[in-house]
Amino acid sequence: MTYTIKKLDKKDWPPLLGEINQPPKQLLYAGKVPDWSRKLLCIVGARKYTSYGKEAVESLVEGLKGQPVTIVSGLALGIDSIAHRAALKNNLPTIAVPGSGLSLKSLHPQSHTTLAKEIVESGGTLLSEYNPEFKATHWSFPQRNRIMAGMSHATFVIEAEKKSGTLITARLATEYNRDVLALPGNIWNSTSFGPHMLIRLGATPIRSSDDLLEALGFEASSTKEARDEEKYFDCSEKEMGLIELIKEPLERDEILRRATAELNLPVSETQTLLSLLELKGLIKEFLGEIRLV
Repeated sequence: MTYTIKKLDKKDWPPLLGEINQPPKQLLYAGKVPDWSRKLLCIVGARKYTSYGKEAVESLVEGLKGQPVTIVSGLALGIDSIAHRAALKNNLPTIAVPGSGLSLKSLHPQSHTTLAKEIVESGGTLLSEYNPEFKATHWSFPQRNRIMAGMSHATFVIEAEKKSGTLITARLATEYNRDVLALPGNIWNSTSFGPHMLIRLGATPIRSSDDLLEALGFEASSTKEARDEEKYFDCSEKEMGLIELIKEPLERDEILRRATAELNLPVSETQTLLSLLELKGLIKEFLGEIRLV
């Protein structure tokens, strides 16, 4: 699909957008008119993200593969672009709402023009209320946030510092009576301030793709069983025993201890099985802990 900018007819606007105060006067788009019958999940977060935030987005979006979910974000540096790319990787439609016009010469940030074209070519959409040649300004980003929050069924905050545009989007979602979701993070990291504040105020903590599916109104347990059956189809009984142990991230020594006590596995055999699971891409060692992928 070629990158062409058109005006979106009112009949094709996101249904939820009509509920907000100060709706846009116009909407321009590039790409495909989205299927508004799908659940729209807005994912936003810090530009200066951590490896934990990146890994969380990629893993959680992967868990939505095959579900009628569309990922909405702002095409910005950091978590936004990670969310768009995770959607593309898992064949989920994605909608980008930049803080600029949609002309490739005006698009912000310019470093994401290639990503914008990939979104369009994949059957996704770029959406903006601004005229095509409009250059982003300091006020255009918080203004566009109301469109992302207003059109989406839920807004999911990954990482956000005390003062950030991400928290503006979450506040707007609350004002529009949308669900606000948040990723719990490291209490010592400043990017965890926003999600933890939102959780204190009543946001739903998200720990897995199943949590996301449940928040969006899907039957998560049955879909998880189907995904797990496909994911672990070639695992032995002993490997599955270790996978059960690692449902919560654990240090290697703790896994070895529990495998001996609970699974009657010698340390040497456990080490071998862990290596096999890592080769299969089912586990990963990260920050001193082994966790499921």
